[in-house]
Amino acid sequence: MISFRMPAEWEKHMGTITTYPKAYETFFDRLDQARDQFIQMVKYISEGEKVYINVDDEETKNDLMEKLKRFNIRKNIEILINKTDDAWCRDYCPIFVKDRQGETVALKFRFNSWGEKYPYENDEKAGNRIPDILGFKKINLDMVLEGGSVEVNGKGILLTTESCLLNKNRNPDLSKEEIEEKLKYYLGADEIIWLGEGIVGDDTDGHIDDITRFVCEDTVVTVFEEDKNDPNYDPLMENYKKLKSFKDKYGRSLNVIKLPMPDPVYYTYPMEKKPYRLPASYANFYISNKAVIVPVFNCDKDELALEILEKFFPDRKVVGIYAYDIVIGLGAFHCLTQQIPL
Repeated sequence: MISFRMPAEWEKHMGTITTYPKAYETFFDRLDQARDQFIQMVKYISEGEKVYINVDDEETKNDLMEKLKRFNIRKNIEILINKTDDAWCRDYCPIFVKDRQGETVALKFRFNSWGEKYPYENDEKAGNRIPDILGFKKINLDMVLEGGSVEVNGKGILLTTESCLLNKNRNPDLSKEEIEEKLKYYLGADEIIWLGEGIVGDDTDGHIDDITRFVCEDTVVTVFEEDKNDPNYDPLMENYKKLKSFKDKYGRSLNVIKLPMPDPVYYTYPMEKKPYRLPASYANFYISNKAVIVPVFNCDKDELALEILEKFFPDRKVVGIYAYDIVIGLGAFHCLTQQIPL
């Protein structure tokens, strides 16, 4: 029995929560550039809704305020002193849903840093503090779930991946059926589409927000690799076939639109001897009230990706922001944000 509903991302927001990039261990020598790309993102979001930005302390707050002034961002900003380990608040913030009375409720699932991969004590505490700071009812749930691992259309269909949610580093004591039951009850899903694996370089074990996204109730865009020799080709083809074969309980299919993969993007981390392939994907876009913010990578597929998305958001500005330095941290604009529905 469904008790809550997670609104689709394109439904009206009260605001967006995000976290100022902070960790050298995440962005290394590109931290300053990543911060500038973050500020560009904030500028477009703030044109249509309030942006709540987590920072560690007053010193970081002052640095952020200087950058906001430099980019002429002067409204719809609230800076929260809320210490974190990293910037990826999509995954450690609560997921905001509507209860049966239409009130917004913060569901705080457990966060374990994508299977105990990195330090996360501050992230988990920061996510728990958000509802208290912003004045929302909070429900703590004894289940590991990251916001980037689920995608909904707001009308009963939820997308996720087996490689992430069924990974034993998340909920080893829960069966697939038990996980489905919780997703249906808390996120308002009638039907769940389980895709397979994510893209190369994704340290989350395959988050859905790097591969397949709803753009309206009956349509998804899904990243697709044309080069058969690319390691992403087979898993993305398998995901595409699963989406094409899906029929809902009324026998209706999804419209499945191919979104290109950018050319491979690499970075050589200080501790590595060879370049690492980054999880660069146009699917990691964020839908705010007035803009759709898309990561681009200065390659010839950028324009095509933006054109595809523009068709589905005629009432919003579709903006490409160069995201190489953000993706060095193994995430992009969707990973940096968490929406609060109105």
